[in-house]
Amino acid sequence: MFVTGFPAGAWGTNCYVVATGEGEDCLVVDPGQGSMGPLRDVLHDHRLRPVAVLLTHGHVDHVWSVAPLVAGHGIPAYIHADDRYRLADPAGSSFAYAREQLLAMTEGELELTEPDDVRTFTDGESLHIAGVPLTVAHAPGHTEGSAAFLAPRDSNRPPVLLSGDLLFAGSIGRTDLPGGDPEAMAESLRRVVLPLDDDTVVMPGHGELTSIGQERTTNPFLLELAADGGLLHPPSRGL
Repeated sequence: MFVTGFPAGAWGTNCYVVATGEGEDCLVVDPGQGSMGPLRDVLHDHRLRPVAVLLTHGHVDHVWSVAPLVAGHGIPAYIHADDRYRLADPAGSSFAYAREQLLAMTEGELELTEPDDVRTFTDGESLHIAGVPLTVAHAPGHTEGSAAFLAPRDSNRPPVLLSGDLLFAGSIGRTDLPGGDPEAMAESLRRVVLPLDDDTVVMPGHGELTSIGQERTTNPFLLELAADGGLLHPPSRGL
């Protein structure tokens, strides 16, 4: 599997491009604000053809550029059904900035509008898009429809978790915005994260790559959760 990515925009949201190899069809994960220029370079340099957009959740910092990307390539966008409503008005579903501020930050008329072709997935669903096998793990807590995607181990690499804003290096997603739920976050971490193999590579929605083993032994939120089932209040990060 070929994976590359870059942080983009005011929130440093990680946009990932996933394919079976260079010169093939690909998935684009979480095309946020300011991602279109770097994304065009990645697609050109690696001769990749986007066939779908995959969204870990519906916050504006992760879906900012989904509408122009979908329209420009005639491809669908996939999101969990519980966050589908956020795509109808990405600016209106954000509470970190005023709607007018967000609209003033747009570069094209399609930004922050609803994508033309939106499809939903459910927990445990097996997606096989662009030849890439991914299993959906519904992981509410950051938003109602937050999801992570697990690519299985193969002979050349360990498993990969596209964690969105569920898990970061040294932290977890915030739960203080509308749709957030600390108890749901704790349960998602128990169910989705803690059972994974230590060598699973974590590709988060913000910040640097990490591994499950690293987070299991150093992440204060996972340590607290494993110790007594509690959950500390996470810091504000992203939207």
